[in-house]
Amino acid sequence: QVQLVESGGGLVQPGGSLRLSCAASGFTLDYYDIGWFRQAPGKEREGVSRISTDGRTYYTDSVKGRFTISRDNAKNTVYLQMNNLKPEDTAVYYCARLIGPIGTMNPRLYNSWGQGTQVTVSS
Repeated sequence: QVQLVESGGGLVQPGGSLRLSCAASGFTLDYYDIGWFRQAPGKEREGVSRISTDGRTYYTDSVKGRFTISRDNAKNTVYLQMNNLKPEDTAVYYCARLIGPIGTMNPRLYNSWGQGTQVTVSS
C-alpha cells in the first residue's frame, strides 16, 4: 500500500524550531519529487517546499532562509527542518508525491497525501 506518514509537529514558541518527517512506504522514494504543503484554517492548501529526485529544492518566498528540505533515500524519508518559526507558520503540514510535470507545486498534481501533522507557533 502506497503511503506517506508525516510526524514531528507540535506547539512551539515564535523563533523556535521543529523538524517534520515524511516517511514513505509501499514505494521507493528515490523515484519521486516530494512536496510539503500546509493548510491553515479557512485558507487554501499552500505549497511550502519541494525536493526533486536529484536533490534540487524549491521554497515558497515566505519560508526561504528559514526552512530546509532534505531527503534520506536509504530511510525512505523526507524531512522539513523549520527554524525561526513564526505564528503565520501555524497550519497542518502535509507531504505528497509529485505525479505531474516537474517543477509544479499544484496540489492537484500530487498524490498519496499523508494525514498531516499540526504545527502551532504561539507564545
